[in-house]
Amino acid sequence: MADGTLRQVGPDTGAARLYACGITPYDAAHLGHAFTYVCVDLLHRAWLDADLGVVYAQNVTDVDDPLLERAAATSVDWRALAQAQTEVFRHDMSALAVLPPTALAGVVESLDDVVAMVERLAEVGRAYRVGTPDENGQGADDWYFAFDESAAGLGAGDDLIALFAERGGDPDRRGKRHRLDSLLWRAERPGEPAWDTPLGRGRPGWHVECAAIAVKALGSDFDVQAGGRDLAFPHHPMSAQQAEAATGRPFAEAFMHVGMVGLDGVKMSTSLGNLVFVHQLLDDGVDPMAVRLLLLSHHYAADWDYSPALLARSRERLERWRAAFARPAGASAGPVLEAVRSAIGDDLDAPAALAVVDRWSAENGGDADAPRAVAGLVEALLGVR
Repeated sequence: MADGTLRQVGPDTGAARLYACGITPYDAAHLGHAFTYVCVDLLHRAWLDADLGVVYAQNVTDVDDPLLERAAATSVDWRALAQAQTEVFRHDMSALAVLPPTALAGVVESLDDVVAMVERLAEVGRAYRVGTPDENGQGADDWYFAFDESAAGLGAGDDLIALFAERGGDPDRRGKRHRLDSLLWRAERPGEPAWDTPLGRGRPGWHVECAAIAVKALGSDFDVQAGGRDLAFPHHPMSAQQAEAATGRPFAEAFMHVGMVGLDGVKMSTSLGNLVFVHQLLDDGVDPMAVRLLLLSHHYAADWDYSPALLARSRERLERWRAAFARPAGASAGPVLEAVRSAIGDDLDAPAALAVVDRWSAENGGDADAPRAVAGLVEALLGVR
């Protein structure tokens, strides 16, 4: 993995700056993960097609509770589990033609940046300590971030607190100033990995890792922070507030929240075990481009349910396209290229772009250059080989 260090890129350089929240590598990538990263890849490719330079950073949460719990349950060293599952993820994304990030930074290698951000938050009065006494009344301190609920524009009430608890928060932790304040630094607990730092011996909280890695890699005021819609709260607003409080500058100009993929009407999740893994489909002989077409057949913001019938239709679509690209001539490419770019330019409307190629592939024509031109755009912009 890269160390996450990049030159600072300003808004006047012609470079678009993108941050995507990465995986916690305790299990293989399922279709929900793949949908997120293929949709982010579509944005990446759209910027490249528009002749923009792109600086794309992504993290790997290579130390966190789910990883430690899985490692303990399977009697595997947590470091080995993180490394192995990160490699599986990278292999799956490569098979799906997802362009790699410019910088892929793990939390463990970014500890100094995280610690520096927490120290800065303490200096500006947004970080505070909560004691964690042991059975002898002794103990270290956890560090928490004072979240500004009103500034987040999220509303209030029990629903928000319940969502915070559901997605890794601890609203009932004693000693916190506010129930929505989030953990910045977790003091060492028996049997958990920990590092000696000026904050005390411990490990980072979740939200601050993305804040620190994004600012280090991209600078402040970058273009887009992306991730699944389940990150819309609490992860994205808390990361943003932490970075903005630490730097005094805006974090991301926009957020891209990708819809949820379900199976039989229920969102895919590791806790439920209702997962369709990318590597399983590939091991079963499914062409990875058919999987990519399956994902692109849904708008990035849409929720949808996977079914084998949807995959079968995507495999048939891929066969039709490849047959059309192999013809000696086809209908004129110019209108097709314009229409595909127009669809992607309209809030990344991938289903509309796919429909344009469908219509072209069903037409006959005498333009000998058309199949190659359309195939070239399909590969470059839609990522379908």
